[in-house]
Amino acid sequence: MSVLSSIKRDIDAVLQRDPAARNAAEVVLAYPGFQARQMHRLAHTLHNAGVPVVPRVISHFSRFATGIEIHPGATIGEGLFIDHGMGVVIGETAEIGDDCNILQGVTLGGTSTHRTKRHPTLRDRVTVGAGAKLIGAVEIGEGARIGAGSVVVTNVPPNATVVGVPGHVVAYHDPGSDTITRLPDPEWDRIDALERHIERLDRRVRSLQQKLELLGAGSVDMPPEDGEPMHVHRERELPPPSEATGTSEALSSREAISG
Repeated sequence: MSVLSSIKRDIDAVLQRDPAARNAAEVVLAYPGFQARQMHRLAHTLHNAGVPVVPRVISHFSRFATGIEIHPGATIGEGLFIDHGMGVVIGETAEIGDDCNILQGVTLGGTSTHRTKRHPTLRDRVTVGAGAKLIGAVEIGEGARIGAGSVVVTNVPPNATVVGVPGHVVAYHDPGSDTITRLPDPEWDRIDALERHIERLDRRVRSLQQKLELLGAGSVDMPPEDGEPMHVHRERELPPPSEATGTSEALSSREAISG
């Protein structure tokens, strides 16, 4: 594909995926993601040609002008759409496939100090939500979706939806029919089970409380509203000074009840 055809595809990508885009002139003049991509195109060509310093200067100017930092060594496919773009960082060994979408605040970062593959690989049609962090030489499968604010440190299978910190798969979608198959969420299931267990315990405590009142145990304090456990302590009766011996103390016959 020629350079002009590639640039036209980038423009078309913005017009197709952003309903706010009105025409090609607006995309070229007012879309920092498009502008950063074109400056990276030049920097990447010079970087591959072995030109020193200049590619990094172009990358630095691009960051100053657009708020998007793309290392000249990063490999980017056709039809990339960087929406808004402020704060996007794409590392040196990152690889981005065709027709990917990246929103503001995304980081494709590395964890190693060795000069080897250390940044993420995005296959075709990947969408990365605002503020997501993809760290290390992980691979994001085709059509995957990374939720906003997620932190991804492991590989993601194709067509999966990932959310959370650390990121975990919560659903798969069928790109043909655009249907979503939801998966069980172990963390949510555990929280839900605990909440149900607490509700059952609360009902049992209230039932026991009513039975104690019917047996003449006297009024029983209701559990505090702040969620602390209910405690009903027996009263301690101090013996007269004349009867006190050693450390022994007379206690009332009322039993201590602890919920």
